[in-house]
Parts: sequence; structure tokens; C-alpha cells
Amino acid sequence: MKKKIAFFDFDGTITTKDTFLEFIKFSKGTFAFYLGFLLNSPYIVAFKLKVISNQKAKEKVLRFFFRGTDVDEFKKLCERFSEQRLPALIRTKALNEIDRLRHENYFIVIVSASPENWIQHWADKIGVELIASCLEVKDRKITGRLEGRNCHGQEKVRRITQKYIMNEFEEIYAYGDTKGDLPMLGLAHKAFYRPFV
Repeated sequence: MKKKIAFFDFDGTITTKDTFLEFIKFSKGTFAFYLGFLLNSPYIVAFKLKVISNQKAKEKVLRFFFRGTDVDEFKKLCERFSEQRLPALIRTKALNEIDRLRHENYFIVIVSASPENWIQHWADKIGVELIASCLEVKDRKITGRLEGRNCHGQEKVRRITQKYIMNEFEEIYAYGDTKGDLPMLGLAHKAFYRPFV
């Protein structure tokens, strides 16, 4: 049997909205969400102007909202988000494509810049693999920093090729929706850009 694999970006490809933002709203409330982003707007503007990196901007926001959070409490919060909010954000067409590929014996991998914490529960539930950004934890507390690099752009390729030997697969599909997914799409025999919109 031919070995086949499909890589899916998560935010905006499988979901209708950015789950990083939706998770903050879910966990902190809408008022705190907008206040927090107002207070962090200098970093967001600096990122848009390419003065600071995607990773630096993300860590500023993560630190503001979650630094010092107990890791067990954070896990419970992530699981509640996965059960209560995430299903409404999933694109039906994307889920149908995952099911179709699985029936054709494709190995399915989600590759996301969002932290793995609130995606893992959902990924386990539908039986797919996950490669994602990792949050740093010290003394059982979230620091607000990422462990290693933000899983975005070329880092997606590095993480994929670190885990999988690409020439073992006779068919490789990849699905994405932003410029940050283009390096991953470049790995595929068949690449799909914004296919479910």
C-alpha cells in the first residue's frame, strides 16, 4: 500500500477564525480581550511594520494574558474551550476533506502556529496528529513564552521534516490559507490554498 500524508494548517484553514484570539476571549471575556489588545497595540503595530517578529508579538500577548497561570488550570481551560467553543469554529468542508482522506488511507497531520494546548484535545478526538507551537512552563506555571520557535512559515517545514521522512510518502497533500503556510505547501505534490472558504 502506498504511503500517503496530508498536512493541514489549522487557524483559518480548518477553522473560520483565529483560535488564538478566540481562546483569549473565551478564557478572559470580551472586555478584557479588547482592553488587553489595546494595551498591547504598540507591539502589534511593531509586528505589522516588521520591527519585531511574529514570535515576539505573540509572546507579549501571551505574557499579558496568561503569565503565572497554573498549568493544570490552563489545561482544564483548554479542554473546556475545545469542547464548548471550538466545534462551532470548524469548517464543515475541512472536516469532510479530512474524513475523505482518512478513508483513502492518508496519514493526517495538523500543523499550527497556535499553541498545541487547545488543539490537542480536538485532534485526539478526531484521531489526527498535531505539530504546533509549545508554551514554556516553569514551576508548573505558564511563563507566556514559547518553548522553541513559533511554528510558522519555514519553521513548519523544519518541524515536519524533523518528524517525517518525506521521500517515504508517494503522495503528499498540504492545505493552508496564508503566506505563512506557503513553505509547507511547497513540500506537497498537491497544494491547496484557501480551499474551504
